[in-house]
Amino acid sequence: MQKEIKKPEEQNIIIRPVEKTDIPEIWELAVQSFGEGVAFKKEHYESQLKLFPEGQRCIEYDGKIVGASGSLIVSKSDWEREHHFEEICDEGYIRNHNPQGEHLYGIEVVVHPDYRDLKLGKKLYEERKKLCKKLGLKSIIIGGRIPFYYKYEDQYTPEEYAEKVIAREIYDPVMTFQLNNGFTFLRILKNYIPEDTESRTNASLMEWKND
Repeated sequence: MQKEIKKPEEQNIIIRPVEKTDIPEIWELAVQSFGEGVAFKKEHYESQLKLFPEGQRCIEYDGKIVGASGSLIVSKSDWEREHHFEEICDEGYIRNHNPQGEHLYGIEVVVHPDYRDLKLGKKLYEERKKLCKKLGLKSIIIGGRIPFYYKYEDQYTPEEYAEKVIAREIYDPVMTFQLNNGFTFLRILKNYIPEDTESRTNASLMEWKND
């Protein structure tokens, strides 16, 4: 007789600040999701936690970390100009974190694939919104991947692709998720993540305004 697999239950979820002892587990989750060459290293997480502990959150389920997110504060001049990922997060160390800045910049959301039914990504985005409001910041900025773009690159420019996603004519797992969470598309960032071949190195600069 086949054993019934129980679905994860909402009441077992704990959303909390990241602690230093969580870093090895978060790193393993990131490596599983992104690959070791792309994921932040443990020393990156240590630096992020030291410089901006409020911006680093994780989700625990039955004692296991199944999701995490990271962010820093930047000024408008940092994100409004053309920039790439390594630059905006100081190669992962966020030594450019500016407590006097007015915008929260999200640099990572990672979710364990076995727990996606719990909408953990949405919960982490909601945590960012709460932090943005708590700190009185103007908005949240993200440079989001457009991982389905490679399927359409022969048909559309990245800008045209983004407009199609906005019009709900094309589904993109990252950009559609961000739109559904109240983010507005600003423009395409070129060469944002050189290793991101699916997005053809492009990213969608998105903003959620703290109105």
